[in-house]
Amino acid sequence: MRIYELGDGTPEVAVVGSIHGDEPCGAVAIERLVAEDPAVRRPVKLIVANEEALDAGVRFVDEDLNRAFPGDPDADAHERRLAFHLSRELRGCTTLSLHSTQSFAEPFALVDRVDAVTRSICPQLPVSVVVETDRFTDGRLIEHPHTVEVECGLQGTDEAAENAYDLVRAFLDATDVLDADDDRLPGATRATTSEDDEVTVYRLLDPIPKSPDGDHEVFADNFEPVEVGDRFAATDGDPLVADRLFYPVLLSAYGYEEIFGYVAERVGTLA
Repeated sequence: MRIYELGDGTPEVAVVGSIHGDEPCGAVAIERLVAEDPAVRRPVKLIVANEEALDAGVRFVDEDLNRAFPGDPDADAHERRLAFHLSRELRGCTTLSLHSTQSFAEPFALVDRVDAVTRSICPQLPVSVVVETDRFTDGRLIEHPHTVEVECGLQGTDEAAENAYDLVRAFLDATDVLDADDDRLPGATRATTSEDDEVTVYRLLDPIPKSPDGDHEVFADNFEPVEVGDRFAATDGDPLVADRLFYPVLLSAYGYEEIFGYVAERVGTLA
């Protein structure tokens, strides 16, 4: 775990990147911001989490870090020990956690449930979607209070790294960390949605099971409605057909081993 602190005092704001070692966009964005040495109004902590997995180019060393919280300092598994120490570093912090996905190219945010922090921060991020993960949070950092997780784009792409940097900048603006008068930051404009834009909120309802083996396909687009009777995925040519109206989230043929993604409902908007 590599930790940078900007500003004086005890940070109450944090950014975490590369919880998964095969998602380098967070580490790239953090290193880029640190190299720019921005002036800050309040202290912030920037953490590259799973350095061992990142260096090896794998998702995890022993187990998925984002299923290992709150962790155990005496565990045999590297990620379970790391989860404990990372949780301690983030105590008392409003946190942005940076990820990437194989299912959707545009950035979107995920939260446990929409709360005051979500309503304050997410409309100021360059996202148009927030997903309530609700009961699908066991062992994930998103259970940490005041945490917003963002999927920055497609895993391993330059676009995801660029999006991650923009998301960090916007988050640090929203939490009043960055000094707006600092002209050393390139393109020092607030990267947010416009006043006329709304952020649509979806809530996860159920996972969509998938066999670990077979030839998988998806026919639906994430966050677009799937009507009753629509084919939305298939394994070895056998289709899955919707028995209710839903919105797919994180839908991908190969993003997860045992699920295609999630069934979600649209629950409202944030202005």
